[in-house]
Amino acid sequence: MLKATTTLLAFVAAVGVLTVPSVSQTVTKAKTEVTFSKDIAPLLQRSCQNCHRPDSVAPMSLLTYEQARPFARAMKQKTALARTQYQRGAMPPSFYEKNIGIQKLKDDISLSDEEIAKFAAWADEGAPEGNKADLPPPLKFASSDEWTLGKPDIIIKSPIIHVKGIGPDDWGVERSWDRQPLGLTEDRYIASVEWKEVTTSRGSKRGGTVGGRFVFHHSNASILNPGEAEDPTIDAESGTVATALPGQEVGRNGDLFPANAGRLAKAGSYLAWGNTHIHSPGVAGDDRDAHLEIGLRFHPKGYKPEFQVVPIGFGRSEIVVKASNAEQKTDAYYVTETPIKLVNFEPHLHAAGVRMCLEAVEQRTIETLSCAGYDHNWVKNYYYDDNAAPLLPKGTILHAIAWWDNTPKNANILESRNTTTWDRRSVGNMFIVFEQAIALTDEQYRAEIAKRRQYQEATGQPPIGCPGCFLVPPGSPVVAKK
Repeated sequence: MLKATTTLLAFVAAVGVLTVPSVSQTVTKAKTEVTFSKDIAPLLQRSCQNCHRPDSVAPMSLLTYEQARPFARAMKQKTALARTQYQRGAMPPSFYEKNIGIQKLKDDISLSDEEIAKFAAWADEGAPEGNKADLPPPLKFASSDEWTLGKPDIIIKSPIIHVKGIGPDDWGVERSWDRQPLGLTEDRYIASVEWKEVTTSRGSKRGGTVGGRFVFHHSNASILNPGEAEDPTIDAESGTVATALPGQEVGRNGDLFPANAGRLAKAGSYLAWGNTHIHSPGVAGDDRDAHLEIGLRFHPKGYKPEFQVVPIGFGRSEIVVKASNAEQKTDAYYVTETPIKLVNFEPHLHAAGVRMCLEAVEQRTIETLSCAGYDHNWVKNYYYDDNAAPLLPKGTILHAIAWWDNTPKNANILESRNTTTWDRRSVGNMFIVFEQAIALTDEQYRAEIAKRRQYQEATGQPPIGCPGCFLVPPGSPVVAKK
């Protein structure tokens, strides 16, 4: 993560250093008086306080009026960035574009135009507190020692590594890490996967990624079942190994598999670590001792999934981002081997990356599924709502498009006069789409199409990402819609 500490601390000084369009240029101004108790506190609870609280990743707490009041103008400017190109630096850090593609997401923390306008009006009106009786009950947060997706059934810990306060990016440390048995005596299906970094500072200063709390940029792992290759190649960049787990990245949320589609871990299976990327804190003397923990939760014994979850990771390594180029595009493609239901959209680029879109090409139809800005300080994973997730037939071409900005306008770039290519380091480039998908049989696909049609007729939801929803079932009368 590049300049992450600077990026986060800039939130505090945003009033003096940021130049952004006024909110009145992008959203409608709130029409009534906006107060902290009635209007702002609920938004902070939904979209901000999970990070902006004690012992979390943000540099300040926003739990109370007294804590939030000094940052009223900074909040106005940072939330307004969500309506600027690429949304870099926006708070809350959700960069999913609201004017194209599928719009129903799970756990969506982004703000609407009206909500952004409330932050602006509150700051402009002097940040009034309002009636304390209007305050929502305070939230109860899990401690830093707890797991957000629930207590794991199994926790796998990596070896402890020592990371110098200042040093180059490092990867490949996992090559010395032994495989670790899961200890399963019977086959079980995984319900969720969550990663946690545990780090101890040997110095008194705080540098590094996301406020100095973390030194692991990313890591990957796979579950290897009995009978599989003794020494399989785990491709951390493509994620194509059938037993690959969702990976760890700074700022990334955990993965909860659909209730009817668990991931199998067989009796006697073990975990093999994939590529692991280390990022030094960047402060002399701030050495760290750190390790990773993977928490696995299982479905109850006897659980049988209706569907199979498979990883679909694709991208390209033939990347050349030209010097001083602000709008370069790169393409990558994947052809579905079975009918699928996409679960998520997770773009992964590096410092020069600023945007990614995902299209579905089916016969003569090209449809945009999702677009999102990209800020390498915040790697985000967007989960589709179950009733909006793309339903794609076998042979659909998934087309990913990445945009790059290798100019001084991109604060993550160290030297815009250099042409850069594929590289594991953050100063180089990657282009990957990490997707989880439910693999469907032909019969399951037809059943899912029928359910989606019923939902669309009941709700009026447009059939985005569902090319089969346009087809008339055999024997059905053709009725022209008005």
